[in-house]
Amino acid sequence: MPGKGLIQIYTGEGKGKSTAAFGQALRAAGQGLRVHIIQFFKGEGKSGEQVAVKDLPLIQVEAFGRPGWVNPEAPEAEDKERARQGLQRARAIMEEGKVDLLILDEVNVALAYGLLSLEEVLELLEGKPESLEVILTGRGAPSRLLERADLVTEMREIRHPRQRGIGPRRGIEF
Repeated sequence: MPGKGLIQIYTGEGKGKSTAAFGQALRAAGQGLRVHIIQFFKGEGKSGEQVAVKDLPLIQVEAFGRPGWVNPEAPEAEDKERARQGLQRARAIMEEGKVDLLILDEVNVALAYGLLSLEEVLELLEGKPESLEVILTGRGAPSRLLERADLVTEMREIRHPRQRGIGPRRGIEF
């Protein structure tokens, strides 16, 4: 990637944070950039976005979530271990220096649920190679992380189908 890589955050209560990050991944790959996506809450091969990019050679996705939901009030030890594995993998990817864009999908939620510490994530960002672009997604990004970012986008919900009793739809929400 030519030039300086920045730190971007997509956060807020509205829909579209991961979708925006995957859109950025497609744009980057379309320009010949190498992309690696670490997903902190999705399981391997399950989401529509994972299926859509699985055959794109410039985009790699690794999912560290387990089946089922994480209880934000009392996350299990396995949830914390998987999140730490995801963060360790992100660090290894940075050290290898073979990608241009690294996306940490829903890492902000991992922070909010106490699966990772803010210090761990900030330390990871401090070790970022100058040319690497990093995107962090998820609601609830802490203020210290927002201060560290070069670009922050907040998705704000104005209206959502669930308010009218419409549940998640295949290919739209997952």
